[in-house]
Amino acid sequence: MGDRALTMVLSGQPVFIVLGVAIFVLPVLGAVLVVDQLRFGASTERLARRLDDEGALPDVSHLPLRPSGRVERDAADAWFDEKQAELEADPENWRRWFALAQAYDLAGDRNRGRKAMRRAIELERHDPAT
Repeated sequence: MGDRALTMVLSGQPVFIVLGVAIFVLPVLGAVLVVDQLRFGASTERLARRLDDEGALPDVSHLPLRPSGRVERDAADAWFDEKQAELEADPENWRRWFALAQAYDLAGDRNRGRKAMRRAIELERHDPAT
């Protein structure tokens, strides 16, 4: 593919130049995105291990499950409301953001869950107790 991309770039035709450059750039962009996701996963795991070591990992084992294994919607919503209230009382605590991210996930909102987890990671990095 690299040979074809180079041929396209050297052809001098604008459309082929753009396609040739895209062939070079897209794999690099893909690699950057994969590395970002791997770093996110490793950071999330590190926070979970730390909470587990502290005995503070959010426990959802008491929440009722549907036959599919997912938490029942009403229970997930109630747990989310509880975690959101805890966060509002202590918004700079990464542990609260971690719990909120888990609550978002249980409620089915993965995008907000990832954003909340990224905030937890950022706050934990700047935590003076770390």
